[in-house]
Amino acid sequence: MATSGGPTVRRRRLGAELRRLREAADVSVDEVCQLLRCSVSKVSRMENGRVPVRTRDVSDLLNLYNVTEGEQRDALMALARESRRHGWWHSYHDVVPAWFEIYIGLEGDAASIQVYESQLVHGLLQIGDYARHVIRADDPEADEEEVERKIALRLDRQHRLTAPDHPRLWVVLDEAVLRREIGGRAVMRDQLDFLAKRSELPNVTIQVLPFAVGAHAGLGSAFSILGFPDSEDHEVVYIEEAAGSLYIERAAEVRRYKLKMNHLLAAALRPDESIQMILSAAKEFK
Repeated sequence: MATSGGPTVRRRRLGAELRRLREAADVSVDEVCQLLRCSVSKVSRMENGRVPVRTRDVSDLLNLYNVTEGEQRDALMALARESRRHGWWHSYHDVVPAWFEIYIGLEGDAASIQVYESQLVHGLLQIGDYARHVIRADDPEADEEEVERKIALRLDRQHRLTAPDHPRLWVVLDEAVLRREIGGRAVMRDQLDFLAKRSELPNVTIQVLPFAVGAHAGLGSAFSILGFPDSEDHEVVYIEEAAGSLYIERAAEVRRYKLKMNHLLAAALRPDESIQMILSAAKEFK
């Protein structure tokens, strides 16, 4: 059993394996609840990799599923221990809500990230000044220290784009992202220039969906599709909402969003045309 990836991916893998073993052993969720003295919703979160599982609980579950010895049990217990380790982002735990911590972990292990953004520059491509105004607009009551910590986290996430194990990032931006003045004209000019510069990275592609397209497959909300290097780790669609987030993992629903992304990529300007529009928009803010 592969154990590559960070704690979030390992937690997903462990949860999926525990679900498979439970179903193979014909054990009901109610029986698991009785054994662990927990709720049905907690079992669901455990099997979906949303929460860490205590190694003692994993041991008890494996006994219930008749996995009492051998390499499989040893591998799952090791996976349980590894899944409880803190990720690099733990130092920001004071400014990271639990629902977003899951995304950061998945993003950090992703081999590919496809994004459609309708309102804002994606966090992996934001400059600090732009991020500051976005964060302040989202939480006007945040103090200066909290804002600066959130900016630092956002910029730390970007380091992986130039790391040896960098992901393939493909971003489709609605033209509205280029036109909405956030932080003032100088900030917008610097932000758009930064987008053009980032597009020079071999693993980063940016396309713009112009207003002229009219109705398109992305109407409704922004979303991200994360793919992973290990075939055991299925793709995830992430949708951020005002008070939390939605993670879509069912194959049929993921396929629907992949089809949306394909339509958006086809409707958007070519990468070279997109950069020309970005640079032209930057000049308009001078």
